[in-house]
Amino acid sequence: MKNKLQKFTDFANSLLPHETAYLLAIQQFEDKVKLSILQQVAHNSHHIKQFTPYDTSIDKRKYSNLKSWIEERLQAIDVDAHFVWMSDMERKIMMDAIEPQEEKQLIKAIRDYDRLDFFFTKFYELVQTYRHFLLIRMRFAYHKIADDFLKRYRASYQECKAVGERMHEATFDIVEQYSRNSAQSMHWERWLTEIFYNEQLDGLNRYMALVRLTFIYLNYRKFEKLREKYDYLDALFKEGIYYSRRILLNYYGNRLILHSRFQEMDKAEHYGYLSVRGSNSDYLFYVNNLCGVLLRQKKYQEALLLMRTAYPAMKHTASFHSKVGFVAFYLKCLNYNQQYQNAENYSESFLQAYRKEVFEYRWHLFFSAYLEAMLKQEKYAKLLKTIRKYQLLAYDSAYKKSANYLPTIIWYDAIAQYKEMQLSREELTKLLQRSLEELDGIEAKQYPLRDLFDQVKPFIPGIVNRLQEKITLS
Repeated sequence: MKNKLQKFTDFANSLLPHETAYLLAIQQFEDKVKLSILQQVAHNSHHIKQFTPYDTSIDKRKYSNLKSWIEERLQAIDVDAHFVWMSDMERKIMMDAIEPQEEKQLIKAIRDYDRLDFFFTKFYELVQTYRHFLLIRMRFAYHKIADDFLKRYRASYQECKAVGERMHEATFDIVEQYSRNSAQSMHWERWLTEIFYNEQLDGLNRYMALVRLTFIYLNYRKFEKLREKYDYLDALFKEGIYYSRRILLNYYGNRLILHSRFQEMDKAEHYGYLSVRGSNSDYLFYVNNLCGVLLRQKKYQEALLLMRTAYPAMKHTASFHSKVGFVAFYLKCLNYNQQYQNAENYSESFLQAYRKEVFEYRWHLFFSAYLEAMLKQEKYAKLLKTIRKYQLLAYDSAYKKSANYLPTIIWYDAIAQYKEMQLSREELTKLLQRSLEELDGIEAKQYPLRDLFDQVKPFIPGIVNRLQEKITLS
């Protein structure tokens, strides 16, 4: 039987904790029933796996009115909605199509402007366009309002534009290090930190600085420095500052990464499920990260269900980084659920269709899952043939400098050689031991190493036991 409040329940279930925290902070309800409903909405948004049904005995009009109130309040502070409005105003001005009522709204926005918002530079450029529109029509009263605004904020605009240009330079170094390990990025830390905490700058530059700091700290495994910055941003979001659903979803996705690095897996999972409450171009990235957290907690069936739910989004994405990453995690889910043949078959069909893209994006993750499927089926000869065919050992050698590197492919290759009597037990042991000794940042790779040991232990239990005795995994 359909819930009488299904429409409201679906709407309420889409709300995010920071949205409801802001709504509770600004509400001034005299109606105690309406307030109690809002409090329950907030409770459910924070406890996503402990849903409390809404009271069907309450007049449905109260739910409908509350829904409208929530939508209006969030729309009023949504920086993305403001960006859309600015873009629409700019288009109408350029096409001489702006209506008198819309001009009044724009003039009011200019007059009321008192602090740099998220898309400040966009607004400044909108006012520049509007000033041209006004002057040629000799509308001097409105022109003076626009001109005064531009003069007052000119220095701020120039600074924000300069920061944006330098941000691109920083981003290039950071992404090069993250994707190819061909650059250094720590020298950007101080400048980006200053930008993030600078309240005299626009929100876009400040948030971009935090995202880039997140990449830097992940590259250098300096996770402690991230927590205080995310806690600072958390407080801003609760006040409705720099709000949009898109930004919040990104924030939740980044908090998953932060908490997973601190081994706070329950928190990581919580933020992961929040990050996939909406659909945007980063949705698959959030799904992949949440899948990784679920696998670490041994929630294998739940992880596979998540990936199957998100599968249609993978089919339609234009991002091969997300597509290949998704397929790699999907293969891992199949392996963890003992569906090895399915994983092998899917690997081969995907590789046949997207070989170039696999090697361009996340090839190590993809082939680790593909080779594991063959290893678990004891297809040692085929595993070795695949490694040779795609020259994976050469790729692996070049990948060793990556912060996320594990000797997974080397180990699979060595074990398969051992099983095919191409390596002696002593040679195998020395090879595995040497790969561990050469592993950079072993202390930060506790979980993936434990997982790798668990994967290969059934094939070489005695050797694995001796290796585990020589290193300490907390």
